[in-house]
Amino acid sequence: MLTLLIEKELREIVGSAKFAVTFGVCSFLIVLTFYVGAKSYQLNFERYQAAKTENKRQMQGLTDWINVRDHKIFLPPQPLESLIAGVSNDIGRTVAVAGRGELMASDSRFNDDPIFAIFRFLDLDFIFQIVLSLFAILLAYDAVNGEKERGTLRLSFANPVPRATYILGKLLGMLLSLIIPLLVPVLLGCLIYSFMGVYLTGDDWVRLALVLLTGFLFLGVFLMLAVLCSVVTTRSANSFLLMLVIWIFAVLVIPRSAVLLAGRAVDVPTIDELDSQKNQLSRQLWREDRKKMSTFKPKATAPEQMGSEFMAFMEGLSEGRDTKIMELTDRLNENRQNRQKVQEGLALSIAKISPAASFSLAATTLAGTSLDIKNHFISKARGYQTTYGEFMKTKTGQNQGGGMRMIRVSSEGAEAAEEIDPNEIPLFDYKIPELKSSINAAMFDMGLLTFLNLVFFAGAFVRFLKFDVR
Repeated sequence: MLTLLIEKELREIVGSAKFAVTFGVCSFLIVLTFYVGAKSYQLNFERYQAAKTENKRQMQGLTDWINVRDHKIFLPPQPLESLIAGVSNDIGRTVAVAGRGELMASDSRFNDDPIFAIFRFLDLDFIFQIVLSLFAILLAYDAVNGEKERGTLRLSFANPVPRATYILGKLLGMLLSLIIPLLVPVLLGCLIYSFMGVYLTGDDWVRLALVLLTGFLFLGVFLMLAVLCSVVTTRSANSFLLMLVIWIFAVLVIPRSAVLLAGRAVDVPTIDELDSQKNQLSRQLWREDRKKMSTFKPKATAPEQMGSEFMAFMEGLSEGRDTKIMELTDRLNENRQNRQKVQEGLALSIAKISPAASFSLAATTLAGTSLDIKNHFISKARGYQTTYGEFMKTKTGQNQGGGMRMIRVSSEGAEAAEEIDPNEIPLFDYKIPELKSSINAAMFDMGLLTFLNLVFFAGAFVRFLKFDVR
């Protein structure tokens, strides 16, 4: 009996004009997302390679490593970024590295294409949150009261059909009619990705599968909620209006309101305020070091020894100055990060009232494009800075950075020095967080969506047992 009811529900939904139109639009958008994502990844990868080439080109012709300036590392594009953008286009993707000092990321993707900062990119996050959630509402808002208005509900119960079996078959049938057809354009999109030369690793495929699973859980929430509204209201027009109001608040109002409320509740120091304090300390230290420089007296008498002694003296001043600035910077950044974590935690806690926020957070976490991507990039850059600083010290005899550089002057008539080889510089190898850690971070939001599915499913099931089918 249950199987027959599920098949009946599938035939009715798939054969309807409403399904044909909405499914056609959604399929087109999904395929278009994969195509645009593949083209975007190719373009971003070309820009990434060009930036690395230009970084090395600036070192051509140099004959002394001490003259190397503005060495940069870049955040490489990831294949899943174009499908679930998250904040990957908002953060800086370039970091200038010296032997020591504070690291700042600059040059977000919107610097090159500012129009996308206004209209954003078409990705799976947008399609699931906006388009497919509306599709789920249109599919299920009149699931029960619509049949009662058309008189088909009374005909169904003219036969010996248990109510529990009927509503269970309807809920499962609607869920399958929503999920199974959407797998077709998704599989087609994956083929497009492969044909266009964008290859995913094994972990990437798992991440994408989990993103889709999270998306289907999100759609299930609205589907079950729409059936529940169809059971608790007598007219389909009322249930549609109720679901539309819920959708507006859940998808559009609550996530944005959460950010505003958290911003008002928790004050976070601005970057400008931190820079002002760091600049004030830097000026004070410079004044103190200039006094020390004026009292410098070399112990050696030979010019070469005097020069080496002065370089060591200046290096000591520079290191001392950098140490004090970094200590202040670490304290200020730690305080700001702690305040920011409190603010973000409050905002996310409020936003998770909405299933749309839970889906977006889980999807971007799995794709490696969540709010943590900036901190992860800077963390990897700091580790690379240590390696780069050690490399430069072996080449120059001093730790580069600190706002001061020594310049070697060669005597006339000396042999032409050999050019440096930029390929000797250690490579920056960036990887997104491990799959296991991403899954663990997304587990709560995925569990929350599963819980909401069960709650609304149970609500619709129990409420229908008391529904007047006449």
